[in-house]
Amino acid sequence: MAGHSAPRFSLFKQFLFAIVAIFFISTVALLIKRVPSTPCGHYSDAGVKRFEPSPSPLAFMKSKRVLLVSHDLSLSGGPLLLMELAFLLRSVGAEVCWITNQKPSETNEVIYSLENRMLHRGVQIADTFILLGIMVLSAKGQEAISRALKADLLVLNTVMAGEWLDDVLKENVPHVLPKVLWWIHEMQGHYFRLEYVKHLPLVAAAMTDSHATADYWKTGTRDYLRIKMPDTYVVHLGNSKDLMEIAEDNVAKRVLHEHVRESLGIRDEDILFAMINSVSHGKGQDLFLQSFCESLQLIVQKKLRVPSMHAVIVGSDMTAQPKFESQLRDFVRLNKIQDRVHFVNKTLTVAPYLAAIDVLVQNSQAQGECFGRITIEAMAFQLPVLGTAAGGTTEIVANGLTGLLHPMGKEGVTPLAKNMVTLATNVHRRLTLGKRGYGKVKEMFLERHMAHRIAKVLKEVLQKAKSRPKL
Repeated sequence: MAGHSAPRFSLFKQFLFAIVAIFFISTVALLIKRVPSTPCGHYSDAGVKRFEPSPSPLAFMKSKRVLLVSHDLSLSGGPLLLMELAFLLRSVGAEVCWITNQKPSETNEVIYSLENRMLHRGVQIADTFILLGIMVLSAKGQEAISRALKADLLVLNTVMAGEWLDDVLKENVPHVLPKVLWWIHEMQGHYFRLEYVKHLPLVAAAMTDSHATADYWKTGTRDYLRIKMPDTYVVHLGNSKDLMEIAEDNVAKRVLHEHVRESLGIRDEDILFAMINSVSHGKGQDLFLQSFCESLQLIVQKKLRVPSMHAVIVGSDMTAQPKFESQLRDFVRLNKIQDRVHFVNKTLTVAPYLAAIDVLVQNSQAQGECFGRITIEAMAFQLPVLGTAAGGTTEIVANGLTGLLHPMGKEGVTPLAKNMVTLATNVHRRLTLGKRGYGKVKEMFLERHMAHRIAKVLKEVLQKAKSRPKL
């Protein structure tokens, strides 16, 4: 129903249980296969080829001191990406410190969830604590200043992290700027404010997730702020190894598929379209629901025979966007599609929903999506993507090959509706688009691809920092 929300932790626990069960079954099967091939009580691995893992492209970061500054700790893309970078750097032996600039005085559910995720990976949580070797510091203490001055590299994550420079470092800012890499994810005009980015021209480099974002910032800083961007690098993201393991395990996907659909009251033969984003005007859930409603009308008008169609919005949070969330639910109620539209709370575990759906819709508005990590995650699950023809989506989705693109705004409502009908009525088209998308992920959007791209940037930044005397 429209008000349905999936329990975050119970689903995650069942997900883990499923994976453990699969691992157990596969291990037993492997042992059974091995037993007849050797004499009783003996086993030899003679003749078995051993493959050594290739060295990480980030291996040069071993023992380097890295300070990561995040504007907040939340389920939004920026902080999660920075956490991923932190673990990549730790895996090669870098000394990594983390600062959250705007952490609330009381731990909320989201922060608890993120910290709980870290605890599951051996993380100790305290006021100043270690995350798998990553020291998490107070944002504004003397220790933070000392770490910044001694670091080989600082990564400012998101535009708003720029406030930390003046608030904390004060007169030490000039000493730090030459070793700063500024990772920018935003594509909204209200971030073009000097109090955020006045130091941007003086940092070692900027990094964005798409060419669209890089062009947007080069144009905006020049036209509105009259400042020049530093050397700017584009680093397309990649899917984590953990997600790819699930995406390529058909048994695990089937278990998750059945569990999620049962929890939502959706049959196996039904067609399920999904948006998996934080709910907001910029993500376009309102236009998505209009398109979904129009697609149902088109099916009736054309007397098409298709399975029952459903839509799910994953990313609901009534406390964050209460007015907009209410408008979405009012639309569902007024159009009497409560039995076809489902709302699910924000969650860290998107894999179960990717396993359960048939089509992902990426409907970001304004400038479009900066990159759209969920897009490549969906492609890893061999899902076709219906996306707006703007921003980073156009750098991922090949129109007509791995998905179908539509215009932004109200002009895109009917084209999206028609694309939904096209995929609902053509199983072969859905599967073909999904398989091609998976092929593109394997070619361009894996963790190792991302690591190689980031490694090139970090080498450049470290080289620039060497020109400054050590403090």
